[in-house]
Amino acid sequence: MLLLALDTSAGASAALTRDGEVMAQWSTEATNTHTEVLAPAVQGLLRQADVAGADLDGVVVGVGPGPFTGLRVGIALAQSLAAGWGAPLHGVCSLDSLALRAAEGEVVTGEFLAVTDARRREVYWASYENDDDGSRLVEGPFVSPAADLPDLPAVGAGVSLFPEALTAPSEAAASWVPHAAELAALAEGALAGELMGVLCQPRPLYLRESDAKVPAQVRRRSG
Repeated sequence: MLLLALDTSAGASAALTRDGEVMAQWSTEATNTHTEVLAPAVQGLLRQADVAGADLDGVVVGVGPGPFTGLRVGIALAQSLAAGWGAPLHGVCSLDSLALRAAEGEVVTGEFLAVTDARRREVYWASYENDDDGSRLVEGPFVSPAADLPDLPAVGAGVSLFPEALTAPSEAAASWVPHAAELAALAEGALAGELMGVLCQPRPLYLRESDAKVPAQVRRRSG
């Protein structure tokens, strides 16, 4: 199974995977250059792996939660590529990437949190359970102040922002951000029937309203 995966929920990343193996991958920590860098990055991955878009068995996209602009860029590009290449498009919650990394790295057992930066002094988060069978979602995703989260170990870059409220099982885990290669692995497992409840509609999980408001004069004119 040949998959292209994209994620723009925190920074941006892209990966090409075949049968669980990463053929090529790319990432950036920048949060304000998605429009300029993501499409060229995908082109570069295809060239590096000597793969044509029409060869893909599917496109996978992280649906967040994440900031409005970043998610729009990634999901819009994924939709365009999937439509142009005639490939199925699959959504995966971006926080699942962190849960998978925690399970595979055996950095935490039992229930834990995956946490990313939501700005406005808040975090995006979900709780997961990790045991011998891997990790699975318990509840979420949500957006809230870090101080309101359950008292559980946490992984993800949200931890480093609020160390007074959140504790990671390792220093490295406090700076994790989602990565497209892990989303591809999750999607492949779901498509193979090995994982349940992973795939979702490729629609952005914003979790709160946009800061952009329609001017009152425009609302009166259109009302």
